[in-house]
Amino acid sequence: MDHRLRFVLIVLIGVLFDQASKIIVVEYIPLFQSIEIIPGFFDLTHLRNPGGAFGFFADKSQNIRVFVFVFMAFIALFLILWFYKTTDKNLKWLRISYSMIFAGAVGNLIDRIKFGYVVDFLDIYIKDMHWPAFNIADSFISIGMCIIVYHVLFNKIPDF
Repeated sequence: MDHRLRFVLIVLIGVLFDQASKIIVVEYIPLFQSIEIIPGFFDLTHLRNPGGAFGFFADKSQNIRVFVFVFMAFIALFLILWFYKTTDKNLKWLRISYSMIFAGAVGNLIDRIKFGYVVDFLDIYIKDMHWPAFNIADSFISIGMCIIVYHVLFNKIPDF
């Protein structure tokens, strides 16, 4: 498959899956309510994250937050495309990782522009210890970053 087509497919699938999941959560789970999936470990919880990762900048005004996060997202998207274009075509998994990060950034950017916040709903916890809630876009970004970290640490791409 042509690398450009793979990039577009990964981005489309990631953004569509992310946005569809958020629409379902917003439509069917009231804000701050949860649906228990795995008792004591995993819930679907409808939350709004006005800040960045781990609530960064959440205490700033909405106008400042939206401007900063949209501006940063566009810079990140530009850099991701640049990394993608300058990466050797033989490094397929590294290029896939950039595609996944791009998809996640676009998914969360859509939320920022549309709502002024990001819809989060994946809630992992043990007893009272909760990992910050996240979404499909965040998952795409995290998986893409894990592939990059593996490549940097071991100077190779995982053989899946």
